[in-house]
Amino acid sequence: MRVAVIGGGIAGLSAAFHLATAGAEPVLLEGSPEIGGKVRQAQLDDLMVDVGAEAMLARRPEAVDLVKAVGLSDDLVAPEPVPSMVWSRGELRPLPPTIMGVPSDLDALVRSGILESAVTSTALPVPDEDVSVASFVADRLGRDVVDRLVEPLLGGVYAGHADRLSLHAAAPVIRELGPDLLAGAMARAAAPKAVGPALVGLRGGVGRLPRAIVDAGGFEVRTRATVRSVRRDGDGWELVVGPTTAPVRERFDAVVMAAPAPAASRLLAEAAPRAAFALAGVDYASMGVVALLLDGADLPAGTGFLVPPVEPMDIKAATFSTRKWAWLAEAAGGATVVRASIGRAGDTGVLQRDDAALVDLAVTDLRSIVEPQGSLGTVRASVVQRWGGGLPQYEVGHRDLVRTVTEDIATVPGLEVCGAAYEGVGIAAVVATGRAAAERTLAG
Repeated sequence: MRVAVIGGGIAGLSAAFHLATAGAEPVLLEGSPEIGGKVRQAQLDDLMVDVGAEAMLARRPEAVDLVKAVGLSDDLVAPEPVPSMVWSRGELRPLPPTIMGVPSDLDALVRSGILESAVTSTALPVPDEDVSVASFVADRLGRDVVDRLVEPLLGGVYAGHADRLSLHAAAPVIRELGPDLLAGAMARAAAPKAVGPALVGLRGGVGRLPRAIVDAGGFEVRTRATVRSVRRDGDGWELVVGPTTAPVRERFDAVVMAAPAPAASRLLAEAAPRAAFALAGVDYASMGVVALLLDGADLPAGTGFLVPPVEPMDIKAATFSTRKWAWLAEAAGGATVVRASIGRAGDTGVLQRDDAALVDLAVTDLRSIVEPQGSLGTVRASVVQRWGGGLPQYEVGHRDLVRTVTEDIATVPGLEVCGAAYEGVGIAAVVATGRAAAERTLAG
């Protein structure tokens, strides 16, 4: 079976790997010069550092299973057990225990000083219909909890806004806390914990994973291979691939669409028009990562901090990478690596600046936050990675949208979809969609 896998991000790589190991003949078609999607590394002086995803959920199996299958199990590492912080009301404050921003320890919350006043809980029924995360939490705990706890945590995942993100799709864990959010969060925090770390990375960086998948899978990969059209042709598929000046028609037995929603919508307009129309409604947020190599830094305790959007800062988070990952601290040889994230949904103006301006902006914000408690030192090297349209927004009604897509795709023989636009944006969730698409393709 010859299968076109359209899109060379982690979803497409996962699908191609599972197809190849089952004996199929996948051909991975990626329009850009690089595979890996949002899993990527860049050179920072003499270091290779992650400039996209840097960790994977360890408490669901898909990503870790793939890491093991491609021969990287010995390089799985947990982050250092150091807490994170929040920049709130002019200070770096310890992030208290929460369930996606819902406080689970009121004493720790009060000690942190993140909120101006005590939290009061109002128990209200959980609605059957989808609502925004902000409205659900604010009605029960107040807007300050949304602005200073829920927003920065959601922003770290989606680069979005709680007023638009779907409770059902973006924060089901909050919905599961029930009518009394405080009581639900405290009960969940008191329940027995899973053994082992919640997150893992790879020694040398998660950005090693895409190439390892290709090397282990042995399937054909074509970069700069833009897919122009996808058309059902008898009992197979005809794709037009390549530059407009020299397009090539190729025939495949099946297609796995692993491209982001905008590209998938365009390519599926003829074969699956209902799915294409639904996918056109998926919005995306753009963001950037500024990685800095610092000499003489003396950073506050913690592995980094989040910045609520109500604070007058351009950066939305920073990771003290050499404190979070022991392998990177060793490789840096006494220098410090810090990653700053810039940009949220709807806030594209800041990303229009050139790389030097983004570095200056990140350094200015970092100094204003860090230097009351330490020193940022001097910048030896920097690198900027822009993720234009990088993160799908799971807005209110997203699950219904996904249901429309999957129901329409199911009526088209030999066609599957996968990727971050559907069931989660983390590596584990995206890998799961790729594997599932491969399994359905093989089942015929």
